Amino acid sequence: MSLGVLNNISALYAENNLNQTQSSLQNTLTQLSSGSRINSGADDAAGLSLADGLTASSTALSQSASNASEGVDFLQVADGALSQVTSLLNRAVTLATEASNGTLDSAQQAATNAEYSSIMTEISTINSNTEYNGLNVFSKAANIFTSDGTVSQTYATSALGSTSSDSLSLGSSVYVAGNVAAATTAQVGTTDSYGNAIKTGDNILAATGPDGSKVTIDLTSMGDTTTAAGALSAANAVAISGDNAIAGAVAAAAASGTDEYGSAYTTADQIFTPTTGTGTINMGTTAPTTNTYVGTSLDSTAQAEIALTAITSAISQVAASRGTEGAEVNTLNAVENVQTTESTNTTSAENDVMATDYSSATSDLSKYEILEQTGISALAQANSTEQLVTKLLQ
Repeated sequence: MSLGVLNNISALYAENNLNQTQSSLQNTLTQLSSGSRINSGADDAAGLSLADGLTASSTALSQSASNASEGVDFLQVADGALSQVTSLLNRAVTLATEASNGTLDSAQQAATNAEYSSIMTEISTINSNTEYNGLNVFSKAANIFTSDGTVSQTYATSALGSTSSDSLSLGSSVYVAGNVAAATTAQVGTTDSYGNAIKTGDNILAATGPDGSKVTIDLTSMGDTTTAAGALSAANAVAISGDNAIAGAVAAAAASGTDEYGSAYTTADQIFTPTTGTGTINMGTTAPTTNTYVGTSLDSTAQAEIALTAITSAISQVAASRGTEGAEVNTLNAVENVQTTESTNTTSAENDVMATDYSSATSDLSKYEILEQTGISALAQANSTEQLVTKLLQ
């Protein structure tokens, strides 16, 4: 090879290799300090795209597992409420069995019926007031959303259905009727106990509920325009169902059948038929003139026996609801386990792509540090080679 000073080719090679070594050394130090093999798209564009997708999936799966867990909490709130309803119904069984015996005097029968009525009210209160995060667990459906970021699925945790005393075919207890009279000047412009606006000429029923509370009912607003002022009669009866007052009439059953609460009746029974709407109510064998029944009551041995059958049926309904709730809890627990496992595996896959292999990186570090030192020495040697030219000129 000839000697020359125009271009120091050896020095150029040495400098180029040294620059590459320093770039590789810098990349290795970045991997070691960050713990990540890929710190920019330039490191591994395809790997970065894969890792970011896996990270998104892992994040979605983790939140999905939390969603499923919250769905379980929603259902467990409902289960706790249903457990209390079952306890109340078991007490109602005791009361109905006692009231069916026929050994109670009128005061004891009334006391038993009052407690029974209180139980029905409490069941309806549980139905109305049991909530999870502001959602009524018996009337709202919680749609549990799960996803891995690409595929989604919704598990509809359906509302378990109303568990009020009416929905369980138990209804309210006995409503003691009162007197009917034309609306007074003081009543006109106000509302009755059920929110009906009272107008001039309306017929108003003043009654006392089984709990002793005073109640006013605008019969005209309920569509009963035939009720004349005076005593409430069987032809102009009023039933109380849940939060609604229903006007209607009581008459002998035309044929055998079943009322809206599942109670069987025959032609010997008196049946309440609402003036508007559908659904009849079996009043028993005697048409009431001062008491209007809806659902079940314990004010007589006959009614107590009917109530006992209805309560037993209600217990079965609640048990079925708890079974439905339990099955949904098991489903959501399984979903949560699957999402958690998938999230763990996805995170592991993302880690395999992104994480620094320290055994390999430390070996590279040693290699590039040595290459850097030898590169600097080689560059220095290449630069000193041109000094030989001056020897020829001496």
